[in-house]
Amino acid sequence: MRYLLTAVLYTALATTANADIAALEGLRTGDMRKLQFHSEITKAPEVAFIRADGSEGVLSDYSGKVVVLNFWATWCAPCRKEMPELSALQSTMGRDDFAVVTIATGPNTPAKIAAFFDDIQIDNLPAHRDPRQALAREMGVLGLPVTVVLDRDGQEIARLLGDANWHSDSALAIMRALIAP
Repeated sequence: MRYLLTAVLYTALATTANADIAALEGLRTGDMRKLQFHSEITKAPEVAFIRADGSEGVLSDYSGKVVVLNFWATWCAPCRKEMPELSALQSTMGRDDFAVVTIATGPNTPAKIAAFFDDIQIDNLPAHRDPRQALAREMGVLGLPVTVVLDRDGQEIARLLGDANWHSDSALAIMRALIAP
């Protein structure tokens, strides 16, 4: 399976400098079949969230990066299952042109988020918060977890509802195709 994904990835990269939707669709296997690429991309809203340090942030702060944006909550069982996979994705792919960004939406206190991350041994993901769910609402997040993929221009290009293995061969191939020059 890994060889097939690699072959599809290299074919996709050879045919286009920017990963096109058809090539990316071909990389979706396993949990990544739930990842839906949009035929029409939309700019992510400029609604503020609270960074781990208490300052305000906006998604355009990540301009120039491909972003895997995960909305989650401390009480969400599927989020607990998925978070280690997102952490592994960040460990493998995180660099100047790629980031996994996690935003706890709803009444998740910094102490609860810290305890959640400590409990599942996560130390490489941001503990951002959206306590009033303003960003989540603006982005149409109706349940948790929801993961949105943003391109370098801050446009939503794909969305996955529910948990997934974000460190699978399929997920890694898709992310590599998205960040390819």
